Amino acid sequence: MKHLVAQIHPHDNVLVALTDLPIGTPVPWKDGMITTTQAIPAKHKVAPQAFEPGDLVHMYGVLVGKVRQSIPLGGLLTTSNIQHATDSFDQTAGMHRLNWPVPDVSKWQERTFMGFHRADGRVGTANYWLVIPLVFCENRNIQVLEEALVHDLGYGRKKSYQPQTQELIQLMQAGKTVEEILATDLHSTETSQHKPKLFPNVDGVRFLQHEGGCGGIRQDAQTLCGLLAGYITHPNVAGATVLSLGCQNAQISMLQDEINKRSPQFYKPLYILEQQKIGTEEALISTALRQTFAGLMQANAQHRQPAPLSKLTIGLECGGSDGFSGISANPAVGHVSDMLVALGGSVILAEFPELCGVEQELVDRSVDQPTAERFSSLMKAYGESAVAVGSGFDMNPSPGNIRDGLITDAMKSAGAARKGGSSPVVAVLDYPELVTKPGLNLLCTPGNDVESTTAEVGSGANIVLFTTGLGTPTGNPIAPVVKISSNTALAQRMPDIIDLNTGTVIDGEETIEQAGERILDYVVRVASGEEVAAVRHGQTDFIPWKRGVSL
Repeated sequence: MKHLVAQIHPHDNVLVALTDLPIGTPVPWKDGMITTTQAIPAKHKVAPQAFEPGDLVHMYGVLVGKVRQSIPLGGLLTTSNIQHATDSFDQTAGMHRLNWPVPDVSKWQERTFMGFHRADGRVGTANYWLVIPLVFCENRNIQVLEEALVHDLGYGRKKSYQPQTQELIQLMQAGKTVEEILATDLHSTETSQHKPKLFPNVDGVRFLQHEGGCGGIRQDAQTLCGLLAGYITHPNVAGATVLSLGCQNAQISMLQDEINKRSPQFYKPLYILEQQKIGTEEALISTALRQTFAGLMQANAQHRQPAPLSKLTIGLECGGSDGFSGISANPAVGHVSDMLVALGGSVILAEFPELCGVEQELVDRSVDQPTAERFSSLMKAYGESAVAVGSGFDMNPSPGNIRDGLITDAMKSAGAARKGGSSPVVAVLDYPELVTKPGLNLLCTPGNDVESTTAEVGSGANIVLFTTGLGTPTGNPIAPVVKISSNTALAQRMPDIIDLNTGTVIDGEETIEQAGERILDYVVRVASGEEVAAVRHGQTDFIPWKRGVSL
């Protein structure tokens, strides 16, 4: 029999509705019965006791809110009667890293994936060529190169709905009314032009347009160059073509310095062209085409070969979260995180605004005091910068989050942090630093889905696990982004963007550990070249974080 509610942690004093509970629904709880005094939508929180103003609300074993209006037994927790609240944290608290219960990964020890081995010892899960502007002034030239290269090389994936527009025109010309046109069921006649790839061992050419490189402050240019260097040196990248205007803040020398920081013995083909030195657009584009084509010939000489799972670096991300994310998809990904760490791999937990309220746990899991102090310092600085501009972490939940049960930032954060499992924190990185240690790494990024995913890949993630409860199509130019739904309804409603469903945990069909093992098995297949939905759709989102306040 499926349960109606769930208590996530033994110390929690609220329950999560696992299905819609109409007013007056009797809910078995412990040795008694709770009757709902309001309609409780699935994913929202039920009061198993009466609350008065000032009472504290706990979920996931941590403080997530404070009551500001009375809530009856069986009542609904809302943004009207609960406000954001978290416990303070001590960066010098004792650490319990030695108590980590290492999962049994014996059956995974000999597993391998088929990846692209790079000269620096890292292994890619894909093989891309990059075309990058150093400044937004070059975006148009990047578009010209994309138009010239993508179709004829066999990388075109663009769907056309033009036949549907033509059908509408014909209906109008036939005298149909507005009402008749609105009621028309258009035929699914979209087409896709798909030529065989000229370079079968190259997964694609990616064009990373952005709005940075000049203006703003000089630190913006330095940070952008660090991020772009992270992509150029990434194991999923075979080489790159870079277009520079010449006069911008993000100078070629700055990019080269950042590349050297990440790869002191840089070995990949890299072509950098400066428009103000070359002259005409035609000369620039022709040179870029020749060099890019030559680079693709070199990239195509590389082949997939077996690699141990310790060569995986997994980015952990969530977006469009709901009230089930923290009890299905996120803990399942957390189990994957722990398994990969046990196997010698690396994982990246980012989105610092969504670690608000669980700081003490992460401090206590830090491997040493400097690591704990760096995390504390970055968290406090980020929070203070948000307050300084009239915002704060408490304003992080989106309308969609709130509508689906995440009514305080602390509640959202406590569930989001479960993606990081329970392993020790081995390093804390500030954007856009590179992951260099196996184990759980914390990376300071915004909670914004695309900014954070962009950052995780720039820091070395060669696959991203992206959990969602509401549905989001986010992808990345060079790393597969695996979409994992927290609930079965979403997986059934948006099957074109969802790769895996963990609503099975909510439905009582699977444990968190079983879901985690299923995810890891899929990760191995994706790392070996199996396409995820975001790649099939050509979803290549890329948004650098300009180091201002972004939640």
